[in-house]
Amino acid sequence: MAQPTVLPVVDISRFRDPGTDRDAFLAELRSAAHDVGFFYVTGHGVPTSLRDEILRAARAFFALPEDRRLEIENLNSPHFRGYTRTGTEYTAGSADWREQIDIGPEREPITTGPTDPDYLRLVGPNQWPTALPELRDIVLRWQAEALRVSREVLRALAAALGQHERYFDEWFDDEAAVHVKIVHYPPRPAEDADQGVGVHKDYGYLALLQQDEVGGLQVQREDGGWIDVLPVPDAFVFNIGEMLEIATQGYLKATRHRVVSPSGVDRYSIPFFLGPRLDAVVKPLRLPPELAALSRGVTDDPDNPLLAAFGENALFGWLRSHPKVAERWWSDVLAKRENTR
Repeated sequence: MAQPTVLPVVDISRFRDPGTDRDAFLAELRSAAHDVGFFYVTGHGVPTSLRDEILRAARAFFALPEDRRLEIENLNSPHFRGYTRTGTEYTAGSADWREQIDIGPEREPITTGPTDPDYLRLVGPNQWPTALPELRDIVLRWQAEALRVSREVLRALAAALGQHERYFDEWFDDEAAVHVKIVHYPPRPAEDADQGVGVHKDYGYLALLQQDEVGGLQVQREDGGWIDVLPVPDAFVFNIGEMLEIATQGYLKATRHRVVSPSGVDRYSIPFFLGPRLDAVVKPLRLPPELAALSRGVTDDPDNPLLAAFGENALFGWLRSHPKVAERWWSDVLAKRENTR
């Protein structure tokens, strides 16, 4: 079977157009999601002005003096929110060459008791820089649009899998654990130091990415080769997360991907991760027989166990990726996990 060299493009406006050949559209989307697991989405309706605005804000924040960026360092947050210095987030055990801000829904922390699940401690407020007060409004407006588009793509996927289009909706109410990163990739420090982000999968349902004009994202093919995800004007990049892999018993696969550090230039990107409520437990859906016959089973990787309980999956990812925050705020959980090995 020939391996893909470019990602498919899906025009999501066809999903809401009554004049669309619905079966043809769903077949096209199903093929993109099943065969590659990554695809471009056009026709999303997010204004160009907002997409430009968030990239300008990203460049403005990372141009601030370091002490102004460190005002919102994530070490201050037990919820893993705020600014991460270059080289302090880890993927596949190695430091990533990027700096970023992690942002989630604006919520008050939950006071937990000894019998409450640990993942509830992820809920809490964001940190915003005083030197760039407009950032909060821009990001939350962009986040709302990213959520709208992601929900529409998820509904289209549900229909493409033979389900009612609102099949997944129960887990995506006001308590859904959505997550935004505003990311800056500085030029690589040496020509052979090319890990912007190491090889990984995303653990939610879907991820949406807005890129600037600089490439670097790569998607791994089944034969081990790599597809360069070149920036496409007016398109978001979407990919399947681990929760959809579990829900479809591997008919959809969370695809491994990485970011190669830019050489001699800066790169900016804004990914959005569509996660459900933290208490969501993913149950296998009943696929039509012709799709079920193509299910490949859930990936069995001891280094990256896929957990059907979303909150546990999310907490595992945060603790692994941000060891300094984990040591400062989650030492009791780390000790408990060590004792149960």
